[in-house]
Amino acid sequence: MKRRDFIKTAAAGAAAVPLATPAIAQDVMRWKMVTAWPKNLPGPGVAAENLAKRITALSGGRIEVKLYAAGELVPGRGVFDAVSQGTAELYHAVPAYWGSKSKGILLFGSQPFGLRADEQVGWLTHGGGQALYDKMYARFGLKPFLCGNSGPQWQGWFRNEIKTVDDLKGLKFRTTGLASEMCAKIGMSVQAMGGRAMFQALQSGALDAGEFIGPWTDSALGYYQVAKHYYWPGVGEPSSAEECGVNLKAYDGLPDDLKQAVSFACESLYNPVWTEYTTKHALALQKLVSEQGVKVHKLPEDVIVAFGNAAGKVMADLREDDDALVREITESFLAYRTSISQYMTYADNGQMNARALDYKY
Repeated sequence: MKRRDFIKTAAAGAAAVPLATPAIAQDVMRWKMVTAWPKNLPGPGVAAENLAKRITALSGGRIEVKLYAAGELVPGRGVFDAVSQGTAELYHAVPAYWGSKSKGILLFGSQPFGLRADEQVGWLTHGGGQALYDKMYARFGLKPFLCGNSGPQWQGWFRNEIKTVDDLKGLKFRTTGLASEMCAKIGMSVQAMGGRAMFQALQSGALDAGEFIGPWTDSALGYYQVAKHYYWPGVGEPSSAEECGVNLKAYDGLPDDLKQAVSFACESLYNPVWTEYTTKHALALQKLVSEQGVKVHKLPEDVIVAFGNAAGKVMADLREDDDALVREITESFLAYRTSISQYMTYADNGQMNARALDYKY
């Protein structure tokens, strides 16, 4: 899908219209889903549409979900508040956007040098993370679910090559979540903006570099047209979970079978969304290199180490946060990361290293 096919300007900052009790006709609840994404954006925009359809299907049509892309009902960065306040019943976005609400929220989406997509689910499901996720979001009248993951993100698109840590000092860079704090600690000038705005800023020179997701989504947004140097690994986001936030009052008002329908719709999409990203990232990267002249670079090792030290400072700050719940979330994440990292040395790391050796296959 080409960039022009889905980048349609909507009324930015469209006023939120308060929603009364969900409309019920013949036992059908009509729910509004607001999203942080342009309509049909490859990756998250498509995932949001699939989630709306799956909730409708698994509820047997008793919950009819209508999707509103960013700007159609509320701005993309306004969906958290819209659902919290009852303007809509649910949203599709990423936890990385809600750091202004609480730094603890950011750990549920992505962490610099943190968890992979499968490990993120492991922490929530088997490491106590979901109870903390619920506890944090309940403060805002929300019930949260993970419903997808982009897999490993890239470090991003750079107008010029990066050879040393000094090349990053003062660099105007778009990122989000805890990755923004990591980058700031090594002297980068971090700016937050949406994917479309990032293209315009790179084009005008207002940005020197930026990251959004990965080859599939990034190619659709056309970043290769304005920055040819594409860097990996994306140490700021080893994975990035997508989430569905449901108005807690609306969720609690559902009968048990419909609560299960909403929950399972989210859970059952996690792997299909993640594996679609992975598959299409691989295909898109081939085209970016062969057809668009993109130059793929690995970050220099000293730059990766500098990022790692900065990420360690970010985690140290979280461990000393004034909010006891943020500290609890941080300790839970770090404990799980330590345990799973030790095991992955033998498991997945061992398999990937073996697969990379030179032999006939």
